[in-house]
Amino acid sequence: MIRCKTLAAQQNSSTGLLQVDVVSAESNFPIQGAEISISYKGEPQSILEQVTTNVSGQTENVSLSAPPIDLSLSPGLIQPYSEYSLLVRAQGFEPVVISGTEILAETLALQPVRMIPVADAVSPDVPIVIPDHTLYGYYPPKIAEDEIKPVAETGEIVLSQVVVPQTVIVHDGVPTDPTATNYYVPYRDYIKNVASSEIYATWPRETIIANVLAIMSFTLNRVYTEWYRNQGYNFTITSSTAFDHKWIHGRNIYESIAQVVDEIFNSYLSRPGVRQPILTQYCDGNRVQCPNWMTQWGSKNLGEQGYTAIEILRYFYGSNMYINTAEQIAGVPSSWPGYNLTLGSSGEKVQQVQDQLSTIAGVYTAIPQITADGIFGPATAEAVREFQTIFGLPATGVIDFPTWYRISHIYVGITRIAEYS
Repeated sequence: MIRCKTLAAQQNSSTGLLQVDVVSAESNFPIQGAEISISYKGEPQSILEQVTTNVSGQTENVSLSAPPIDLSLSPGLIQPYSEYSLLVRAQGFEPVVISGTEILAETLALQPVRMIPVADAVSPDVPIVIPDHTLYGYYPPKIAEDEIKPVAETGEIVLSQVVVPQTVIVHDGVPTDPTATNYYVPYRDYIKNVASSEIYATWPRETIIANVLAIMSFTLNRVYTEWYRNQGYNFTITSSTAFDHKWIHGRNIYESIAQVVDEIFNSYLSRPGVRQPILTQYCDGNRVQCPNWMTQWGSKNLGEQGYTAIEILRYFYGSNMYINTAEQIAGVPSSWPGYNLTLGSSGEKVQQVQDQLSTIAGVYTAIPQITADGIFGPATAEAVREFQTIFGLPATGVIDFPTWYRISHIYVGITRIAEYS
């Protein structure tokens, strides 16, 4: 079977958008003035666009050619996304080369770039190569496991409750490969990366939610049961599709997927009487069939028919599947109060988030500085709106669940108060 992966799939009238976000790998601070050259993957010397990052380390949204959206809405032999190469340069930093950034029609792709200061470089620069999306390329199918792991009362299972970790350690290969690199990845960034690697961002929102829930529940099962550590390994999860999910170092994510993850990242799937998150396995349902598991293309079809996320999940996993929320979120300075903070709100929670926003504004200077007085006034609302604009959240000026935890995530990232905890 021949798959059509040529420039012909790129040269058409459809377009997608790309935003490049550039930060220092040393400090997580944004890099202003980074220069990005964009070219087709197959023609890296023919520059299509050149853009520069602003004070928030971000480029403008660049419109790029992409195959028609219909190609990503049904299985087929034609590649449904276009691929681009990026060359990123900034004074004082090692250049970064990324090959294979994937652009889908009518979708905003977000390409994160972490640049190493020249003084910290210890080896020659290695290009980041993004391989085929799992729905287009060929990857080993998942080796079936029991969805509920036996938990012996021997002390081997450390966690007594479901905790959303701050960081997961991803082993970039099969478990037994000692040469594979281990990457420390923030939990939400890991989920966004996997979902962007395993489903298309053009799919219905409820389908995206269902797949994100399955990915998170699977991941939290690995965390809760300490599956790999109990086998003597020093990582949380692998990037092998035969064992876990496809995580791709350095790949781009998509705004529609990122927003879903930010909204529900503390959720997982459970069954009555079972404490651990369910190991929700799935397959594509096209090249690989998997009875009693969710199929990705099947979930897309159900989403188009108007099924909700939980209806999609119960269609595949049974009627006794439920959405649960984790008791604890690790690595955050303070938990969300359980209600939105908006104009007129006041108190300790307002002051806490004002303190965090003020610290962030010292680094992301497009955010106006505010006084941490515990009163949510117009100045605080404007700072929140600017934060939301920079970090891809709806610019409402209201601190809701995703905004609260995104502020915490960025605050921790630039202050490193809970690094690797």
